[in-house]
Amino acid sequence: MSKTILLLPGDGVGPEICRQAGKVLDALRGYGLDVELQTALIGGAAFEAHGEPLPAGTLAAAQAADAVLLGAVGGPAYDALPRAQRPETALLQLRSALGLFANLRPALLYQELATSPHSSRRSSAGWTS
Repeated sequence: MSKTILLLPGDGVGPEICRQAGKVLDALRGYGLDVELQTALIGGAAFEAHGEPLPAGTLAAAQAADAVLLGAVGGPAYDALPRAQRPETALLQLRSALGLFANLRPALLYQELATSPHSSRRSSAGWTS
């Protein structure tokens, strides 16, 4: 059964991130990964094309997708826009609509820093091996 992954390149390094991720996913298709990739605009790119950072079509595509891969949103060119039109607003709206509240990012905790007074053993459990 095919799964749909929505790529939202956005701004800054986001398009490059999504382009490379798309290449990886395409390569994995050769090994049996059954995915359909779709792309939509978000952030500054969407504002420039549609006058809003999260067009209704992008939100609908995200809600219909099995997974969303977001590149990045925002940049200095959009700092002067009113809050409702800033690219970061799209990220907050998307999280709200999809019932999400956090980003998951890969991280390393170096053993040398595990005993630092600024790290928490409780929060780093399982990450220090």
